[in-house]
Amino acid sequence: MRCAGYLVASVVLLGVGLPLGVSCASRQASQERTVAHVDPPAVTDDKPRDYPGLHNVVTYHDGYYSGSVPEGGAGFDTLAGMGVKTIISVDGAEPDVKEARRHGMRYIHLPIAYNGFDNERKVELVRATRDAIAQGPVYIHCHHGKHRSAGAAGTVVASLGWATPDEMVSRMKVSGTAPSYKGLYACTADARVLTEVEINAAPANFPSVSPPKGFVKLMVEVDEHVEHLKAIEKAGWKAPADHPDLVPVAEAARLGDLLRLCATGERAKRHVADFAQELQAGSVQAQAMEDRLADASLDTAALSARFAELNACCKSCHAKYRD
Repeated sequence: MRCAGYLVASVVLLGVGLPLGVSCASRQASQERTVAHVDPPAVTDDKPRDYPGLHNVVTYHDGYYSGSVPEGGAGFDTLAGMGVKTIISVDGAEPDVKEARRHGMRYIHLPIAYNGFDNERKVELVRATRDAIAQGPVYIHCHHGKHRSAGAAGTVVASLGWATPDEMVSRMKVSGTAPSYKGLYACTADARVLTEVEINAAPANFPSVSPPKGFVKLMVEVDEHVEHLKAIEKAGWKAPADHPDLVPVAEAARLGDLLRLCATGERAKRHVADFAQELQAGSVQAQAMEDRLADASLDTAALSARFAELNACCKSCHAKYRD
């Protein structure tokens, strides 16, 4: 199945299992670091677990966990306590490679979209997981750990033959993947066991960061998703009849991601503090819309109110910094 486009990326690994660029001093520091043992979720758990700095953690296979982005040192301490050696991010935001290295872990960055991913990205995720898990447990995450990382984890496990697609669809539901994310569910449901030849066709060298697009390109994409949401609102917060491919919850989720990227990017850092705050306020409204759209009950009035607040944030930011 061909799904949405994505940003290309990954991490270069040394034969000793440490990331490229880790000095002897860094290696020694990671070896001397002592962390408390953390019991990971059981593969049979029917609810996600929260830990210090980690949320929505679900085990998809022994030593293969899905969850939220690690929050500061506490999140990486938890991962270290679980024995994690490799972190795979499918989120669009730049991962905290420095903190991971400080904890003796490496990052692989392979972003995917909310409506799924194509075969090339699937094979990359499968190879990255297969190669990394030989060195120790692997943690895969997106932003919240409910949708994209769950879809990626389910697809990878099914593609490696560790479990059936149906079993992995069930694990996605444990993670809380909303039914609206049909593309992510389809990637897992349609997965088949890949051969070694197919897996080895993906390059083994993955950089640790996939740089986001330039600010201007990001804002162009922001405008595109705002326009999509306007059409969705007119259709009663459902996919418009003339644009049935639009998934309302995915549009809101991607908009939130883009605004977060803009708010934390280099341009925002160089600007006055209010600039980043305006962008962050917009991302909060988009997040609230995503949460409501993922809910079974469709509160159209509340959605329109949130969307109006988001548009007000955009107009305010444009008036100050663009117009």
